[in-house]
Amino acid sequence: MTPQAPTPAYRRLSVEERRGQLLEAALSLFAHRAPEDVSLDDVAEAAGVSRPLVYRYFPGGKQQLYEAALRSAADELRTCFDEPHEGPLLPRLSRAVDRYLAFVDQHDTGFSALLQGGSVVETSRTTAIVDGVRRAAAEHILSHLGVPEPGPRLRMTIRMWITAVEAASLIWLDEEKQPPLDELRDWLVEQFMAVLEVTSRRDAQTEALVRALAMDL
Repeated sequence: MTPQAPTPAYRRLSVEERRGQLLEAALSLFAHRAPEDVSLDDVAEAAGVSRPLVYRYFPGGKQQLYEAALRSAADELRTCFDEPHEGPLLPRLSRAVDRYLAFVDQHDTGFSALLQGGSVVETSRTTAIVDGVRRAAAEHILSHLGVPEPGPRLRMTIRMWITAVEAASLIWLDEEKQPPLDELRDWLVEQFMAVLEVTSRRDAQTEALVRALAMDL
């Protein structure tokens, strides 16, 4: 008789490993379906576990699981703007926008539900998580601009541009992901320079920044 291959030993997951497995399953579902269309049974099936096990790790049910998944996605989005402070600014910004748009592409339906709101699982906590990503993105960009104490007009300009990037991402999804990602990225970076140029006409700090950036081009 041919000896049978040994059965792989069952490995019991640690608490953190199991929690991570459940979050990964939830994020995969939320990426392609609106939160209200995902049930705990769906998450359990995707993770290959029982519904009671999901409740053991997330006793608050779907709301707690959704908020935990949202925090995980928010952490990933924050890293999109994590770029070394080396070289000209615009290539750095292009790489950050590339990563952001790649996240949008990968999490299309979930990204729409996240930013458009109106979900039955939306709360003040989920809204704060999303707003935290926007503020973190603004701080990252301001740090790359190298302005020690950015004034209100410059800060407002950066936050307005981040809002425009979000809006463009949602419209891009609605337009069946057209134009191609690289064209969208270049367009958004060009808009970044355009809004800085407009602000520079009213703000001396931004005017000096635009002159400095022009020397890098």
